[in-house]
Amino acid sequence: MFRGVVGADAYEVYVEHQQRVHPGQPVQCKKDFWRDKTDRQDTNPTARCC
Repeated sequence: MFRGVVGADAYEVYVEHQQRVHPGQPVQCKKDFWRDKTDRQDTNPTARCC
């Protein structure tokens, strides 16, 4: 439960979504996923304390 609250399970959620909604499409590796996610957050900060 804690992992979901802090977003630590975001990659697993992404992979499950890709496999369910976009079967047969490539899935980003974990490293690229987190890099893209942090880049998006840096360019569009929302609901963060800092």
